[in-house]
Amino acid sequence: MNHSERYQNYLVPMVVEQTSRGERAFDIYSRLLKERIIILGTPVNSEVANLIVAQLLHLESEDPDKDINLYINSPGGEVYAGMAMYDTMQYIKPDVSTICVGMAMSMGAVLLAGGATGKRFALPNAKIMIHQGSAGFQGTPTDIDIQAREVLALKRRMAEILAHHTGQTIEQVETDIDRDRFMTPDEAESYGLIDDIISSRTIAEKSSPLVEGEPARLVNAREQTPQEKPEG
Repeated sequence: MNHSERYQNYLVPMVVEQTSRGERAFDIYSRLLKERIIILGTPVNSEVANLIVAQLLHLESEDPDKDINLYINSPGGEVYAGMAMYDTMQYIKPDVSTICVGMAMSMGAVLLAGGATGKRFALPNAKIMIHQGSAGFQGTPTDIDIQAREVLALKRRMAEILAHHTGQTIEQVETDIDRDRFMTPDEAESYGLIDDIISSRTIAEKSSPLVEGEPARLVNAREQTPQEKPEG
C-alpha cells in the first residue's frame, strides 16, 4: 500500500467556508496550506518529499516575504528525500519556521534544526533524536565497499549540517550521532537544535479568526461528497 492509498484510508476533516458564491469545502491540509502551514506527519520518503517541496515552492510564489510554518511529527526516513526538503527550505526566500509536535527523529531532527534561526520550536512533550544513518548492503564486495563509503559520506554531511545549525563542532556531532541520542525539548534547546519551547499561543493569536469574515467550520469528512484529497 503506497502513501496515497494510506492517506485515503484516514478520515480527513473538511473545512467549510462561507463565500459570496456559497459554501466551499477544503480538506484540512489544503485549508492549512492557505494559512502557510505545512504538516510533515509521516516517515520521510521520496513521495512525501516531493509533496513538501511542491508546497514550499507554491507558498514562495504566493508571497516570497511571508514566513512558512512547517510542523514536524516524523520518525525520519530516507536521507536523500530528506535532503531534498532540507535544501528547498534553505533555497527559497521565505523563512521556514519549524515546530516539533510529537517527535522529530533522524532526518526529522535535521529538518527541525534546519529552520530559520530564531524560529525553531518544540512543544513541551516532544521528543527529538539524532543519529547516523543506517543501511543494509548486498552485492559484490566492490559494490558493498562503494555503498559503505557513501553511507560514511552521508554521516559526515549530516554532521556538517547539524554543526552548522547548532553551533556544535563537527567532531562533537559525529560523536553524538554515533548512537541514537534522544533529547527532551530542554536538551534540544541547549544543544542548539531548537531556539525555544512553546506551550501555548498568545491571547492575541488565540482570538484571531482563521480568516476574515465568518469563521470556517469543521465538519466530519463523511458529511461531504467523497472527493480526491491532496497529500501533504
